[in-house]
Amino acid sequence: MANRTTHADRIGEPGAVVRYGRDGTLEMVNLIWGLEPAWPEERPFEVVRSEGRAFPGNRCVVPASLFFHNRRRRRYRFSRVDDDHFYLAGIWRPATPRWPSAYAVLSVDAGEDVRPYADRQMVVLPRGMQMDWLDHRVPETDILRALPAHTFRAELWDDGDVPSQAELAL
Repeated sequence: MANRTTHADRIGEPGAVVRYGRDGTLEMVNLIWGLEPAWPEERPFEVVRSEGRAFPGNRCVVPASLFFHNRRRRRYRFSRVDDDHFYLAGIWRPATPRWPSAYAVLSVDAGEDVRPYADRQMVVLPRGMQMDWLDHRVPETDILRALPAHTFRAELWDDGDVPSQAELAL
């Protein structure tokens, strides 16, 4: 697996996540994007609904500078209006005999900026809030929600390839 410092471009590819390691220290590691499906012929779970669930352990954050949604065969790219990078709230699972260590990003009902393009969106943590998620410092209900209106800009992305994300650090 190649070393990466960005979110995976496609399901099943490695991407960087920040989590607590076995020794209790923060680490940035490469995990596969997509949790093991219940049946081998099913698609991996790349996004997990957050509503009605608790996430007491195996939390991670995914450094990112943009995310995508498809609508009516068109692809839209979302980035912050202030061009700052952010983190996606996620969970990870250790390897099993048939699946490598992997992560998924949590989702919520789409906020005002994303709603014209999708019903749901990934949970975005502004820079500075990543430790609130990792350390359970803030109640989940205060974190697992869409950000306010005018946080993101949407751009039509007609190119077939997903652009590489900017190099990010914690």
